[in-house]
Amino acid sequence: MLGQLGVVSGTALDVVLARRLQKGDHEGHLRRAIAAFPQGDVAREVMEDYFVPDGKTPDEPFRGLSLLSLESSMKRVGLIVLASFVEVFLAKEGHSGIVGINLLEKIQLPTLPVLFGAMLAGVDYVLMGAGIPRSIPSILDSMAQGKDVALKLDVAGETKGDEFQSTFRPSEFCQGEVPSLKRPRFVPIVSSATLAMTLARKSTGAIDGFVVEEAVAGGHNAPPRGPMQLSEKGEPIYGERDTPEIEKIRALGLPFWLAGSYATPERLAYARRLGAAGVQLGTPFAFCRESGIDADLKEKVVQKSCEGTLELFTDPKASPTGFPFKVLQMEGSISETEVSEKRTRICDLGYLRQAYCKPDGSIGYRCPSEPSKVFLRKGGEPEEMVGRICVCNGLLSTVGLGQQNEVTYEPPLLTAGNDVKHLGRFVAEGETSYSAADVISYVLS
Repeated sequence: MLGQLGVVSGTALDVVLARRLQKGDHEGHLRRAIAAFPQGDVAREVMEDYFVPDGKTPDEPFRGLSLLSLESSMKRVGLIVLASFVEVFLAKEGHSGIVGINLLEKIQLPTLPVLFGAMLAGVDYVLMGAGIPRSIPSILDSMAQGKDVALKLDVAGETKGDEFQSTFRPSEFCQGEVPSLKRPRFVPIVSSATLAMTLARKSTGAIDGFVVEEAVAGGHNAPPRGPMQLSEKGEPIYGERDTPEIEKIRALGLPFWLAGSYATPERLAYARRLGAAGVQLGTPFAFCRESGIDADLKEKVVQKSCEGTLELFTDPKASPTGFPFKVLQMEGSISETEVSEKRTRICDLGYLRQAYCKPDGSIGYRCPSEPSKVFLRKGGEPEEMVGRICVCNGLLSTVGLGQQNEVTYEPPLLTAGNDVKHLGRFVAEGETSYSAADVISYVLS
């Protein structure tokens, strides 16, 4: 609404929608968006399955979703399409500004239905990191034309000649009448000039720019180049080889945005001097009033940031992906060893599972954060489990949607970039919180 690109997360939207509906949708936003979905049968089924008019009781568990696989039913896929549509529809509602959606390349099974749902809602940009998304541009081209699409899956242990792929058929989903859709612009998230050049030259369709993310950004970080070396604190050590070569990225002739502690007027000016079109900000918006993070957690983070008592740890082991992951150290969260050890290991969401090839040639799925006996039975290595936490459940708890029953309580997991230590710059005197508009006003000042 203030002229910048607003980006929603495309991760785990199916479980987010299902759990929000079970909480009652008291303000009616979800139902308003669902009513606008063009496939009425899908919308009705989702409402019948998950909507609880008065909301479930706090100690009642959320209804579970089946884990995604290549054999997932059209009904299961439909929930993903609808959830993506709802998220983008609500983000675009009431203004003429532009909206993007962000996906992780490593989470492949829901990618195609997420993209289709977002495009049904008129999404303007698609951003994707945590991998090499070379095939996404042509997938967007085909989806815009109503054509069938396929995405090759990364499968551990596959042999030469194996070809595993997920598919999506718009004509089947829309029961024959496929609407003509706008092709969103595609902006991959990279951490090196080498990856940017690879994508610019070898992608299957048009790249519309890059987000160039440095190692101080929140969430998953690219691992350091070369052998992993750790500091005395146990964090990955990044060196000169890990600094993006901006001049080579600039030479590609595409717009680019710099990310990672750029939330000041000076850093924005610096990025523009380097030739960047602008900057991407994550952490300041994560803890603003409009963010979906639990209000009590946000209040604690902002207070600690203003006091200068926040600690952030780049954990080389926490994420099942194997990528370093920034974990905010907070009382009661999974960052505390005693909290993590009390948690019952369970893999009931499964977004970060790795597909692997079974001896019979079929596909299985495993995660080093799942119960150890299960992971080892699937051929996982014991050392892969060391230090792992459940990122999926932890992040859902952070937005107030954690599973809770008589057996399980899922503690929150907070991630942030290095800028989390400077949130006080957005907080006006006498206030204890700040808005997204405050962030934009400050950075553009």
